[in-house]
Amino acid sequence: MSIPVWQRLLGLLVYLLPLSDALPFGESLVTQYPILGLFLLPAVPLVILEQSIRFGPLALGGLLLFFVLFLGVVRNPNVPYFLRFNTLQALLIDIVVILITYVYRPLSLQLGSLGDGLVIRTLGSTVLLGVLGIVIFALIECLRGREPDLPGISQAVRMQLY
Repeated sequence: MSIPVWQRLLGLLVYLLPLSDALPFGESLVTQYPILGLFLLPAVPLVILEQSIRFGPLALGGLLLFFVLFLGVVRNPNVPYFLRFNTLQALLIDIVVILITYVYRPLSLQLGSLGDGLVIRTLGSTVLLGVLGIVIFALIECLRGREPDLPGISQAVRMQLY
């Protein structure tokens, strides 16, 4: 069965969420290679939207968007399977990025003060490039109308959706 074009386009848009959360990891990489910024540019409006929804000092836009996608798309049986699959997969990738962020920030403060921060910059660049690679692969597969098969993550998604 062929996936309609509108589902393919919506399926690839959800992958901007993990990319937007991975942007802070690549500051030094984008400074060295400005052309990389062109690949990251589509995620910037999502970052602005996430940061604009505030509750006191906390920016809750990302959390709100997460719950809207999870409850409104993933858990909604009226939404086509292709969209539910890609949304849940993007959310799981986003959870991994957020968990890495919770380890990375204190580590960057600790190791960054010890020297030039080469280890931290390398770790941040690796995270950004890894997420960018996953997102590019997912985008290509969505445009082809196929489920992006990511080892471990895709199996977890299928178990949740069946």
